[in-house]
Amino acid sequence: MQAEVIMYSTRFCPYCMRARKLLKSKKIIFKEILIGNDKSLRKEMEQKSGQTSVPQIFINGKSIGGYDDMAQLNYDGTLDTLLKEKI
Repeated sequence: MQAEVIMYSTRFCPYCMRARKLLKSKKIIFKEILIGNDKSLRKEMEQKSGQTSVPQIFINGKSIGGYDDMAQLNYDGTLDTLLKEKI
C-alpha cells in the first residue's frame, strides 16, 4: 500500500513534467488534477496549498510543495518514507 499522492498541474509546464517523471520513476500511482484554464480548480489548489504555481503536490493530504520541494525530499531520502505511509 502506498500513500495517496495528488498533483495539481498543467499539461506542458516543465516542472509538472519533471514531477510526473520523478513519480513514475518511483512507480508511484498518483492522481493528477489538470487545472488548465479552470479557475475553480486553480482556486481549489490555491486554497489547499497557499501557492499559485504548479505543480502543487500533496501526499496523504499534506502539501509538500512543488517539483523542487519534492526533488529535495527525494535527495534527502525523505520522499520514500512519505510515499510509504498509509492514509
